[in-house]
Amino acid sequence: MMISCFDFWKGGKTVEEGSEEWKEMSMKVREACESYGCFLLRCDEVSTEELFKNMKTLFDLPQKTKQQHTSPKPFSSFNSHKLVKTSYECFAVDDVLLSTSLETFTNRMWPQGNPHFCEMLKGMSLKMTEISLVVLKMIVEAYGLPEHYISDVESMKSCSQIRLNMYKSGANKGTSHDGGHTDKDTLTVLCQNEVQGLQVLSKTGEWVDIEIPQNCFVVIVGDALKAWSNGRVHAAMHRVEVRGEKEKERYTLGIFVAPKEEMKIEVPGELVDHKDHPLRYRPFNYGEFLTHFFSTRNHNAIDVFADL
Repeated sequence: MMISCFDFWKGGKTVEEGSEEWKEMSMKVREACESYGCFLLRCDEVSTEELFKNMKTLFDLPQKTKQQHTSPKPFSSFNSHKLVKTSYECFAVDDVLLSTSLETFTNRMWPQGNPHFCEMLKGMSLKMTEISLVVLKMIVEAYGLPEHYISDVESMKSCSQIRLNMYKSGANKGTSHDGGHTDKDTLTVLCQNEVQGLQVLSKTGEWVDIEIPQNCFVVIVGDALKAWSNGRVHAAMHRVEVRGEKEKERYTLGIFVAPKEEMKIEVPGELVDHKDHPLRYRPFNYGEFLTHFFSTRNHNAIDVFADL
């Protein structure tokens, strides 16, 4: 499986919305989302080397310091897991586009503050959010939906969370991975350091390595967008498998854009075709879907919860 790689930025500018190039790119994005549920996006103007150096400094902090990052929301605190041959740590920060969210996080990790790292995280968050909106607009374009659905998909990205992840392989030979999952959000945009590890489950049931170049993001479709599209786009089942005989660290920064919990997700009538695309998902409250998932941890939750 070779997933597509696109370039939305020609000479540092986004492809002009409404142009022929925009329309052609929109159809390619739709095809990639339908076929694989993910694609690569080239962005030469973004440098991540310094970002990941700072992330190493963050994860090298004492465990007691890292555990100070807590939240009452599920998946929004510092988490640490030991798997068979790897260790995994993650910081999740909610509402990253709010002015104080990242300052609060970095000031908690460094009492003296770390404004440089904070500004880097803000900049990457803004870029990734911009990417998510471009992708969602392209999907509206590619399905020929009326323009008023732009506000619909904008609402599908009204909440944003970043996750800073560190995976470290053990000293023993072999591999280590999670069991695979789909994201419950609308879209995930991810960048990583040079250590590979992402795998996507193909529609034929094979786990396929996804090579992410240094100058690329990977965009992954989540369950909320799958349901909104009437199942036309595919939510990619994915996992991480870190290989190696010696210790090495894989750092990733991802933004997860999602609807507000009170949003009602409803399939556009234009995406329902009683012959080829009958209605698959009932209208549902996104927060109630999350509650169902958190209580069951069933990664097939969208089909169990919202399927007709």
